[in-house]
Amino acid sequence: MRNRTFIIMMLSLLHMIPARAQFGYGLTGSLDVYQRYVNPKNDLESGSRSAGSILLNLGLGPKLWVGNKKVSFSAEAQAVAGFFAVSAAENKGLGSLAIPILAKINFKGLSSFDREGVQGWSVGGGIQYNRTELYGLNEKAIAQGIIRNYFKTYVIQVSYGFGVSGFTGHGFARSGYNPDNGAVSLNTGIQFDLNYPMIKKINNPDSEL
Repeated sequence: MRNRTFIIMMLSLLHMIPARAQFGYGLTGSLDVYQRYVNPKNDLESGSRSAGSILLNLGLGPKLWVGNKKVSFSAEAQAVAGFFAVSAAENKGLGSLAIPILAKINFKGLSSFDREGVQGWSVGGGIQYNRTELYGLNEKAIAQGIIRNYFKTYVIQVSYGFGVSGFTGHGFARSGYNPDNGAVSLNTGIQFDLNYPMIKKINNPDSEL
């Protein structure tokens, strides 16, 4: 039911895209200033189920756009590594990995098709797969029978920033929750997008820049 609702919402957003739309492809990268994950509830785990990080959290992945300089629809996926993610309450291991898969509607500067530098914002949602204690659990946790697998959260992301000729930079907050098992994810930081077809136009002699 959740997937069907999400698909209907995305199809509705597509109707907002003008018929004469541009297409773009490129990369998206991020630097998470703060991230926190709470593993699903587990009868074997009586202590802390969470882990987080504020250091060296890097993400990278592909991105597609369709739209114009006023509004665009985009789809993206990243692999976001938290190299030093740890549970401050109860250290069970180190590292984290999140894989957000998002569909977003982007306005003005964050549409990525405007040749003039303007501010803009975006909102979207999707699914994020998360894993903590990426480098392995410690011996105490293993003895308790605790296993760390990837878990899913349903996420919403909002962003605000600046864009010009295929490049955007924006602050974001992405929050996720799974009502079936109590899992939680939270990522905040800075994201950068590169729309290659628009960047190539900068060196075009016919460019209006």
